[in-house]
Amino acid sequence: MAGFGDVVKKAFYLGVGVASYAGEKAGDTLKDFREQTQSIVNELVARGEITAEEAQRLVNDMVNQAQNTSVSPAETLPRPIEILDDDAPAPADAQTEALRQQVAALRQELDNLKQRSSD
Repeated sequence: MAGFGDVVKKAFYLGVGVASYAGEKAGDTLKDFREQTQSIVNELVARGEITAEEAQRLVNDMVNQAQNTSVSPAETLPRPIEILDDDAPAPADAQTEALRQQVAALRQELDNLKQRSSD
């Protein structure tokens, strides 16, 4: 079994990698959004429906709004990571504990039978 330190280290590196990837994707998405907004606004300016100043203000407002609403405060908090160990006993409920006791009794009975047959 890998050491606990190795598991923690791998979990940490996984978290850093996921955060880095998410940051890159968010930056790409925002960049794509800005480019699409800019092209739409440029088309409106070309048609004469809005002025260049209004277009720039519109693009800036839309990008700022996208930046402000994309991440909620709950998403910025780190999520707890639970590391499960296969060797650690699972939390026992009443049914599980009853089954464990039955298995222990059956093992004891089997050991007694084996001991009697070898005598």
